[in-house]
Amino acid sequence: MTGRARTSFAKASALAIGLLLFTAGCASNAPQDVFQPAGPEAKQIDTLQRPVFAIAIVVGILVMLVTLVVIRKFRKRKDDDGDEFPAQVHGNFKAEIAWTIAPAVLLAFVAVPTVFTVFDLAQKPPAEALTVEVYGQQWWWEYRYNFDVDGDGKIEDNEQIITANDLVIPTDRPIALRIMSRDVIHSWWAPALNGKKDAVPGRVHPLSIEAPEAKEYIGQCTEFCGLSHAEMRIKVVGMEPADFQAWAEKQIVPFEAPTDKGALAGWSTFASQCTSCHRITGMTNPSDPKSDELFEYPDVVNQVSGEVPNLTKLMARSTFAGAKFNLRLNTDECEALGEDWAATEEGLRDCFNREQFEAWLRNAPAEKAMDPGEAPNPHSRGMNNFNLTEDQIDDLVAFFITLQ
Repeated sequence: MTGRARTSFAKASALAIGLLLFTAGCASNAPQDVFQPAGPEAKQIDTLQRPVFAIAIVVGILVMLVTLVVIRKFRKRKDDDGDEFPAQVHGNFKAEIAWTIAPAVLLAFVAVPTVFTVFDLAQKPPAEALTVEVYGQQWWWEYRYNFDVDGDGKIEDNEQIITANDLVIPTDRPIALRIMSRDVIHSWWAPALNGKKDAVPGRVHPLSIEAPEAKEYIGQCTEFCGLSHAEMRIKVVGMEPADFQAWAEKQIVPFEAPTDKGALAGWSTFASQCTSCHRITGMTNPSDPKSDELFEYPDVVNQVSGEVPNLTKLMARSTFAGAKFNLRLNTDECEALGEDWAATEEGLRDCFNREQFEAWLRNAPAEKAMDPGEAPNPHSRGMNNFNLTEDQIDDLVAFFITLQ
């Protein structure tokens, strides 16, 4: 290949790669698109970022054009011995003032609205805001609600809702998040609702969000936090106020022992295999279903933080395994059944993602990048492979289905 051919090939390759990278950024359905704000906080950010991006694009184009002009105009030519320098502009008072003042003016146009936006977003949420504690952990999110569910003016201990993966909130109501971490630094980000906020061990970082519509808002942990950082998803589920109230009331219904033989066997397996880490609020001793005494959980030895997802009302959620997998299959038939799909035999038969759920119970580390290690390894992270038999897996599924 001649020199000219090699040059043409290199240019064509560079152009093809550039076009490929450009088209890779285009998607018909991009739930984490910062240019599609929904909540009022996200719209404030969008109002700021669009003119800032416009200024940056104009400046970038001008800089590239000037650079190309300089490269072409002052390139070395064949008849140039290279000893002669181009005319210098050092000491040109007008030019130096221009390229000092112009950037300062541009930065002022960017800085002033940025400062006001930052202060607006940092304001304390109103008194009617619903407060939710958010805990980041390798590699999932826990949400703790503590509010007056029954509306009697008092917040009782039995009204605390502890859930994982899905942050369920009412529409058109300010939500005050208190973001924390139990291990390393994470970052909570649902771009349609607000900007990013780090979850730092030993600190509480506030963030306000508000869902204008009853739909799902997708997000992601944006601070590298280990093996499954990319699989630490965020899902915010907006509900109409009446639907949210019904969801909250359902969440605090006391645990009831299953009556089905398979579910009882699964309950026993759960108590012997899973309760060193997992919790089900109000779970009683499966050896005596009529006992009023709470089940006494063993000491946690496998998790550094001593916390894993609380499985109370598991089937009321839409995801599991740190929101990597869906509990419900995405079909029109399932959508038609609504949020109570797990309460019917039809829904469980047609909508429950049983195959993936059983694969998770069979060998969780094979389904998600984790390093559970051997207890009591202080660096263990994630769920172990408990080498369950197929009968035990069937029984556990029968038990988990009752957690509605």
